[in-house]
Amino acid sequence: MGASESLHSRPLIGRLAPSPTGVLHLGNARSFLLAWLSIRSRGGQLGLRIEDIDGPRVRSGAIESTIEDLQWLGLDWDGEVQIQSDQRTRHQQVLDTLTAAGLAYPCVCTRSEVEEAATAPHESIGVDAPVYPGSCRGRWSSEQQATEETGRDCAIRLAVSEDAIAFEDRFAGRCEGRIHGDFVIRKRDGTPAYQLAVVVDDLDSGVTEVLRADDLLPSTPRQMLIYRHLGAESPDYIHVPLVVGPDGRRLAKRHGDTSLAHYRREGVSPEAIIGALAHGSGWVEEGSRCRPEDLLARFDLSSLPTEPMVWSDDLV
Repeated sequence: MGASESLHSRPLIGRLAPSPTGVLHLGNARSFLLAWLSIRSRGGQLGLRIEDIDGPRVRSGAIESTIEDLQWLGLDWDGEVQIQSDQRTRHQQVLDTLTAAGLAYPCVCTRSEVEEAATAPHESIGVDAPVYPGSCRGRWSSEQQATEETGRDCAIRLAVSEDAIAFEDRFAGRCEGRIHGDFVIRKRDGTPAYQLAVVVDDLDSGVTEVLRADDLLPSTPRQMLIYRHLGAESPDYIHVPLVVGPDGRRLAKRHGDTSLAHYRREGVSPEAIIGALAHGSGWVEEGSRCRPEDLLARFDLSSLPTEPMVWSDDLV
């Protein structure tokens, strides 16, 4: 798709994209519910993609349990379930295209070397990711040369010429996100990085809207840059607040078991879960029991609270 095409001239297509590296919990459920409602309330198409490229962290049986959890909640999708690891050949094709165009290059730097370089005052940016100083940019003509000269496996980094990208998020508003220098788009083990895989998969699926939790907001400028390098227009981004525990921290083991599988074992109905999530979104009264389709007429992104949703088991 050329960059001159408008998002609004294409069909409305969204996606659910769970990762089978852990069980689905209430935070996942809320994001998926909102993504489902946003697309279904406007008559769009919705796909399901299992993002399983992080092989070592994928739990046995997690793909099946993820699909079962979504079905239990009452969320449906269109077409076949996509498995991200099935697209490795396509991911490599895009990597080759970017490398051939001089937009990506091999890098042999280790994590510790990048962190050490970032300790210099002019390199440190005081956030959770160091700026890569470009040590390997322009150093080799090919990945083979880099490996032969150093004896190291290579990652592939995208060459970045801008410090930040400004964009309009449909919920978070005007954002200007730092890119943090040349970033990895293929890991040293040959696995495509999340930033690349998600862009390629969304682009190939024609996705025009991405609704997800705002912990992924910092990834958006990097993904938009990849879209730009591929001559494509980014989807509409909607980043919604996380679900947190009573202590205000994102849901974790310290808050007990908040997995959907746990509530199912405890006999909690999916209608109770959906009702609690809808209440936290400002659409129904506390204690309501409902199905996703019951919320279609009530879905209103503008009424969604801007603060994280606080979860406690009292809600169900």
